[in-house]
Amino acid sequence: MPDRYNNLKASLAIARASLISMLRSPTAVVFSLLFPVIFIVVFGSMVDNASLKMKIAFTPESDTGNVVYRTISGIKMIEPQKGMSTESMKDALKKGQITAMVEIGNDSVGKPIPHYKVLLTTGNAAADKFTLLQSVIEESIHRLNEKLYPQNRAAGSVAVNRVPGRVYRQIDFILPGQLGFSLLMAGVFSSAFLFFNLRQSLVLKRIFATPITRSYLILGELISRLLFQVIGFIIMITLGHFAFDFTLVNGLATFFEMLLFSLFGLLIFMGTGFIISSLLRDEESLSPVANTITLPQILLCGLFFPIENYPVWLQSFCKILPLTILVDGLRKIAFEGTHIAQMPIQLAGLFCWTIGIGMITVKVFRWE
Repeated sequence: MPDRYNNLKASLAIARASLISMLRSPTAVVFSLLFPVIFIVVFGSMVDNASLKMKIAFTPESDTGNVVYRTISGIKMIEPQKGMSTESMKDALKKGQITAMVEIGNDSVGKPIPHYKVLLTTGNAAADKFTLLQSVIEESIHRLNEKLYPQNRAAGSVAVNRVPGRVYRQIDFILPGQLGFSLLMAGVFSSAFLFFNLRQSLVLKRIFATPITRSYLILGELISRLLFQVIGFIIMITLGHFAFDFTLVNGLATFFEMLLFSLFGLLIFMGTGFIISSLLRDEESLSPVANTITLPQILLCGLFFPIENYPVWLQSFCKILPLTILVDGLRKIAFEGTHIAQMPIQLAGLFCWTIGIGMITVKVFRWE
């Protein structure tokens, strides 16, 4: 009696062949591995310049009914965060989400002229921006003093209090973005061109004649890309961590959580490549269509600079893109130590994209 056909063994054989094909493909290696590594080296070697926007939070104890508060709030480079409790401020400070906690107190008791003390509390995670923040606030108060009290009297002064925390480096922002870039290029371009060529050369038609099912065929391709991405992840994170001090809060556990989280992105971008290859009949149209899908995400999803720099109306669009959700989640896992289960919004967003792309993929997938 003949042996029963083993779909899993066939799927693993496809995965092995596809992985070898990708490793031998200059396009796949260059776009999915070499380019991200180059970006990591270039941006990791750059001087970590401070952003022009600095977020601060006024403590609940602050006196907000005075000219010093209005002066600090009116500085264009400063973005006050409202509605935060003291605990949430401290947590945000340790994670680098705000540059400093600001407390304004009236210390002019018994004095005829009001005087306000400004206490800035910061941490290592915001060290790159704090020096600029302190300088800007001191300069603003100095100008206020000159305006109100030209005879060397003062309306306020600045003191500094530092709390411990992780140092936030530019590589902590750039590297997760390059991991997302690698997933995007490997998923969309590699899948689109591979399946289009297999369909055009009638290889898929021959595979269709075998007992393997569609789901196991896609599983084989998914496994091959997962292994390819694991290789890329190891190279990029090892380079970033040991050469540029990329932060992995929980070491290997953080690495594996990042890898697990990236599976959503791999499914979404692979499915996008399948859809492109199934809908297009002309090979010359593959690259323009793939670029139309990937280029806006590369520019708008915070790979190289924060999306907070965009206008508010554009930020709303950026935040729903799958690459934005993926990269934001990877940054939270790597630097903040957030576990996957603690990111319900990102998980829900990627899950919706995965289901939507998966349904379309199944609907439009064709063997020939």
